[in-house]
Formats: sequence, C-alpha cells, structure tokens
Amino acid sequence: MSGPTDRSVDRRAFLARTAAMGAAGLAASAWPSPAHASVRERPGLDVSGAYVKPRPEAMSDPTELTVAEAAWMIRERRLSPLELVEAYLARIDAYEATYLAFNTVLADAAREAARSAGRRRARGPLHGIPLAIKDNYYTQGVPTTANSFLFRDFVPGFDATAVASLKAAGAIVLGKTQMGPLATTRATTPSGEITTVNAWTPGDPGVNPGGSSTGTATAVAGRLASSGTGTQTGGSITAPSNAQNLTGLKPTMGRVSLYGIIPLSYTRDHPGPLARDAKDAAIMLAAMAGEDPADARTQGLPRVPALIDAATPVRSGGRVRLRWNTRVGVLPGYADGSSETAAARRAFLAELAAIRGVTLVEVPYPDEWDVLTGNDFNNVRLPERSEPFMPYLRSDLRGFGVSVIGWLQGALLGANEYVTGQRAKLLLLERVLDQTFERCDVVVQTSPTPFDAIGLPEIGFPIGFTGSGLPIGTILGGLPYGEDRLLSVVAAYQAVTDWHWRRRAPAPACRAGCRSRRRTGRSGWSRRRRRRARRGVPAGGR
Repeated sequence: MSGPTDRSVDRRAFLARTAAMGAAGLAASAWPSPAHASVRERPGLDVSGAYVKPRPEAMSDPTELTVAEAAWMIRERRLSPLELVEAYLARIDAYEATYLAFNTVLADAAREAARSAGRRRARGPLHGIPLAIKDNYYTQGVPTTANSFLFRDFVPGFDATAVASLKAAGAIVLGKTQMGPLATTRATTPSGEITTVNAWTPGDPGVNPGGSSTGTATAVAGRLASSGTGTQTGGSITAPSNAQNLTGLKPTMGRVSLYGIIPLSYTRDHPGPLARDAKDAAIMLAAMAGEDPADARTQGLPRVPALIDAATPVRSGGRVRLRWNTRVGVLPGYADGSSETAAARRAFLAELAAIRGVTLVEVPYPDEWDVLTGNDFNNVRLPERSEPFMPYLRSDLRGFGVSVIGWLQGALLGANEYVTGQRAKLLLLERVLDQTFERCDVVVQTSPTPFDAIGLPEIGFPIGFTGSGLPIGTILGGLPYGEDRLLSVVAAYQAVTDWHWRRRAPAPACRAGCRSRRRTGRSGWSRRRRRRARRGVPAGGR
C-alpha cells in the first residue's frame, strides 16, 4: 500500500513556494475576469468508497443522509435527486426563518437541476446532491454579496472555479449562505446585527455559531443542506465546524482554486468544505481540488491524492486501524486543566491512542512561537485585505459597515512592517516544519490561525459535548498537501466514536416570534424577500 502524500513532499520546496507566493501577491489581480479556463474533470470521485449504505435510522428522512449515503440511495435508484431536493426545501421552508442560514434560496433552480439530474446517468457521489454555497463564491446569474454593502447589487457572469467543479460533478446549489461581512466575523448584517444562529441553540443568538462561514455551518448542522463550502483566512471553516458538530477541512494553500472568490487575504484565503463527517469532506474536496489555469497558486503541485480512499476506515480482525501508521503530535498544555474542553481532549487522546497504528508523541512549540503567532505579525495580513478595496476606501467608508476598521488599519500599515511580517511568516513555517513535524505526522491545534498564515492543512471535527449540550471540537494540522493523512486519522476516530452522529432536537418551526424578528430587520429578510426566495428569485445583498 502506498504511503500518504505528505511523505513525498519536499518541505524546502513548499517553503520556497510560500515565499514566492507572498511576493506574487503584491502584483496579483484581485478581481477575476469572465475569460477563464473551463473546469477539468476531477479524478478519484467515482470510487466504491464514496458510496455508503445508509444507517437504518437515516432511512426515514432523506435530510439525515450523509452525502455518501445519499449517493448510495441515488445510485441504487431508491431516492431521486428531486426527492432529495424537495426534502431539503421542505426543511428550509419550516426552519430557515429560525436559523437564518441563507440569504438566497434557489428553490426553482434547484428543482430544475434535480429533474435534469434524474434524467441522466449518475456521474459520481455528488450527482443530485444539494449543497449550500458561501456567499463570497461567484455564482453565475445569482447575487454574490459577501454580506456587504459594497456588493449588494453584484451578479457575476460565471461561477467560481470551485462551484463550477462541484456542478460538473453533479452537485446542485440550493442557495447562498450568510457569512461575516466580507468574511471577517460570525454572520451579521453589514451594520453588525446578529443574523445566523447556532443550529444547536436556535433560541439563543448569543451562542457563537462560529464564523465567517456561519451560514454554511448552520445549514449543514440544521439539515438544510447535505454539505457546503466555506473559506478560511483565520479559522472560518474549522471554528464553525467545531461550534456546530461538523467536520470542516481547510486544505493546503493552492489545493483548491480561489478564482472567483471575493478576496480577503491573497496569501491566506483557503476554500474548503464543511461536512458531516470525514467521508463527506473527502468527497467534497476531491471535487473541488485540482489545478486551475486561472489561479497560479494551484499549478505545479503534487497530484490530488485518493482522498475518498483515505477517508474510508480500514478494519482488520474486526478492529479499526489506521491506513498508515501515524505519529500524532500533542503540544504542551493541550489537555491540561479542569474545563469540559480539557476533559474532552483527554478522552479524545485516549480513544485515539487505542486505535491500531496511532502513536501519541509529545512535540514542542517551535522557537519563539508566541512572538511569531502574536498580533504584531498576524496583522501583516491587513494590507492584503485593503489593497484590492482601495477605490472603495477612498470613496465611501460606509460601504464597509462595521468591518471598516480592519481595512483602514491595512491601508495605514507601512511597507517595512509588511515585509518584516512576511519574513516572520516564512520563519514560522520553517520552524513548524523542522521542529514540530520532525517528530510527528499530524499535530493537535489549539488555534487555527498560525496554520492559516503558513498555508498548512487543518481539519476540525467533534470530540464531545459540554454539560449543557454544546458541541466540543478539536483541530488537527498536517504537512503540506497531507489532507489524505488528516482524513485517515479522523475517519478512523469517527469509526470508533459517535459524536458526529449526535443530533439535537429539531428547531421549532418559525411562528410569531420569527415574524416579529423579521419586522425589526434583525435577520435582513423581509416577508417579500422570503416569498421571492421560495420562488427561486435571488434575495440580493443587504
């Protein structure tokens, strides 16, 4: 059996590539044009491991099926794409005004795509699968607002490469999801009022649902979509996944094209999936990943590995074992203390250590970790945020809403500080590769931000619950292009635990309280906009 991708990657080459990418960012075009290359077929999707016979408890409700389970049902002709889409639209109709996960629901377009899918031979595991798309991904003919005043009327003429790839694999877009304004915070209106709630506490908007890919997380956790897309610059996939009992995968920088996604930071933006388990995350990433002639960051990389195979648990003698022997690095203090999170982390490590093929090893933080990951160096991302928006900053600051401060800070940061920060980022990457990964293959994380800055892959997934019933998650980080290794570890852990299957009681269907909230404008959805959304008419920006 061949080894995982990360064994064959030249760490020096990745370091050099990261340095070159930072320099290229100074001259990169932030706004894509419609003239872009067509999407190529993504290999490795239609494999046996992508189809999973459904659990008995999921058979009575199509929205409880994972992507892999729904793919099995569609392939076996026990469920049609239209039946699956209608099941999700029914839940959206019942619960969306409570969750506020979407700002555009494409009901009619989704039904038509499902009818078309039902007339065609299945293309693979995403054939006829309804997805939620974060609203900073371009969607042809559908408003792409990034939840911002600046883009309230923007309707792109083509799909982002990642969206086009998912559609080419047969996926159906149910709608566009709420997000932090310009991908900065949890989902709010551009003026800062809370919109999307955590699907586990729909009656308490004060419980953080995670951001900025909030709407996608809530849609998937609330069974309003089977899976969805997010972007991560500072934890925006892993944080909402941890907050809402999902499995979110942030790939290595360049593994998925950023073409057609409204930018936040050229050297830190990562598109990726938010899913219900490791298998679904692997199916999504297998469709999204690959070279794109329109994005230089994706070119010349190691081939996309067999992600779905990696996320298929291996059993020997009736026991689960890892596909590849893996050293899991544990950082100092990771599970210390008496908090519920610390207790869940200790239980997680114990369960992981019991899986054949896992070796827990203590690993150090790299030299000067606190300095290199502190705010002084982390803030060097801000000029990358501001540069493509300078015309807007010069004309009308009100267009940025409550998020304007970060853009102003970026515009005022000096060139010397920016260059020093870029050098510090490369030093951090070098030390992580040489000092931490010298002793391990994957490493636990307590914060996603450092690995976002240096472009390494991460996966967030559930490991327990608090006494009050809120999900507890953790994050594993990996070597460059080592998504297959991360998926293999999480798939094995999920094969021996059931945290990812836990479900809270359904949210209350929207009644008078929701109507009152819409009247006050908190959700940003008027009755007229919801009627338009149900008919498949885009709701536009706020």
